[in-house]
Amino acid sequence: MAYAINKKIISYKVISNEDKINAEQAKAEAQLQDRESMHENVARPEILFGSTYKIKTPQSEHAMYITINDMILNMDTEYEERRPYEVFINSKNMEHFQWVLALTRVISAVFRKGGDSCFLVEELKSVFDPKGGYFKKGGVFMPSLVAEIGCTIEQHLKKIGMLQTHDMDTHQKKFLAAKRKEFEAIHNDTSTLDESGSFPAKALLCGKCQTKALVLMDGCMTCLNCGDSKCG
Repeated sequence: MAYAINKKIISYKVISNEDKINAEQAKAEAQLQDRESMHENVARPEILFGSTYKIKTPQSEHAMYITINDMILNMDTEYEERRPYEVFINSKNMEHFQWVLALTRVISAVFRKGGDSCFLVEELKSVFDPKGGYFKKGGVFMPSLVAEIGCTIEQHLKKIGMLQTHDMDTHQKKFLAAKRKEFEAIHNDTSTLDESGSFPAKALLCGKCQTKALVLMDGCMTCLNCGDSKCG
């Protein structure tokens, strides 16, 4: 494209590829500085987008409902992201009211503080009840009610993209399905822990995924849920 020069040329400069790269980097840094991020001074909008999860444990006849509300940052831009802002826990069971209320306030404060709040998941999941844990539907062991709350928060953070989901590939799923059929054929045991028919009733608790899916196959303990094996 040609340009008409109507004024006297005083000076000129040839723009190199390096200058173009530096200019693009400076532009990107400026955009990052203008990007909205979560911090404790962010004003709560009138409307938040939330999800409610149900927890039903064998320790109580009443279910517990966990609601996590999210804030949309940098809406309608390439930097749009969803971040948790607050959490509410409700139940008819008033036995745990005091510590549940305190827990929701602390978790909400951590969410609003900004930064990486994913560490909460592991902290909550590592809490053990001195009276003993319980098995939830599907044979997954929960060491405490607090740990299940942590698992619920983990599920939500994966849903909004803050945590990555590490699913098994198709080959691994087919391999585990074949192993399960082989185990059932050998032991003639098709009974399961629940109506979904997840894992054999004789399965033990896996130390990696905390699911009752560990069976002895080919002289090695193998988990039919996550594929973990002591033989590698």
